[in-house]
Amino acid sequence: MAQVEDPITRFNAWLTEATRSEPDDPNAMALATADANSGMPSVRMVLLKDVDERGFVFYTNLGSQKARELAGNPQAALCFHWKSLERQVRVQGAVTPVSGDEADAYFASRARDSRIGAWASKQSQLMQGRFELERRVAEYALRFNIGSVPRPPFWSGFRLSPSRIEFWMAKPFRLHERIVYARDVTGGWTTETLFP
Repeated sequence: MAQVEDPITRFNAWLTEATRSEPDDPNAMALATADANSGMPSVRMVLLKDVDERGFVFYTNLGSQKARELAGNPQAALCFHWKSLERQVRVQGAVTPVSGDEADAYFASRARDSRIGAWASKQSQLMQGRFELERRVAEYALRFNIGSVPRPPFWSGFRLSPSRIEFWMAKPFRLHERIVYARDVTGGWTTETLFP
């Protein structure tokens, strides 16, 4: 294995291309977590909200299934799939909470209705019917009226710090290209090519 440049640069180039070619949500990613007790995996689509040398950031209700699973087992995997480019990126690593300042800044950037929705939703909990959600939205819209909508204490973000990133690109006759970047003991990256 040879020492290589940071793969985040390559990821950002692919994301930029996807932003031009994907019709909806080029920042959509499958997030896989696992229950700490049973080991049962769970996967869902979320949106990447930031990426830099520290990792990949997403936000959620801290009462959600994903947040509860990450509290008990702070390891996760991501998968980006850009069909129009015939590419995917898989990421694995440890997950840590973002800072309060980061969460506040991102929350403030959201549309007002989305901020009210964050207060109203008891994400992943049982709901008696759609009216219950609509009632809660109305209650919080009235509560915050025309004032600012602060970040709820039960809403924040997580950063997945990658230990492994795999870039997959389709090639003719299913002889695809797979390049894996892995963290080494110095914090740098090494790379290997895998059979398709």
